[in-house]
Amino acid sequence: MSLSKKQNTAQGQEAYRFEEVIYQCAGTLFWGMVVFLIMFSLIFRHVTVDGGSMNDTLRDGDRLIVSAVGYTPKCGDIVVITHGEDLNEHLVKRVIAVEGQSVSIDSETGEVAVDGVLLKEYYIKGKTIAGNNMEFPRVIEDGYVFVMGDNREHSLDSRSSEIGLIPVKNIVGKVIMRIYPFDEFGVL
Repeated sequence: MSLSKKQNTAQGQEAYRFEEVIYQCAGTLFWGMVVFLIMFSLIFRHVTVDGGSMNDTLRDGDRLIVSAVGYTPKCGDIVVITHGEDLNEHLVKRVIAVEGQSVSIDSETGEVAVDGVLLKEYYIKGKTIAGNNMEFPRVIEDGYVFVMGDNREHSLDSRSSEIGLIPVKNIVGKVIMRIYPFDEFGVL
């Protein structure tokens, strides 16, 4: 075989290998995106905070990643909830008490107690107001949680009959990370 034919054959093989690498990379990228989309539709969700009820912990416009599978509510967790058919939009609140626990709010001091133990709520903004039509102490029914926003003077939450106790089935998931704004990116 002549030198020219060998060069053409080598160039052809090189071009074929390059095309094969591109094809494999495109396939890997495609399947990676499919897996990513499945994970984000089944395991994780993206939610944007709407309103100031969680100030200063979270602010209007913050973007969050929510873990949507295998979650059991725990006191202190920040969660995303719906309120069934009455409320289609998502709300971001903090779990204060879970089923079987007793919640009490002192209307004079604004102190919150769960099972008789005062909560150390370093994250709240404003004074906790007992609510306009809730009686305290209140035992949380089976299958429900009691939630409040961190901005206690400006949060519509379980203290109001409009929201009330939240069925556990209406918890979308636990907030695990803030992804925007970038300067506050991190685990919550």
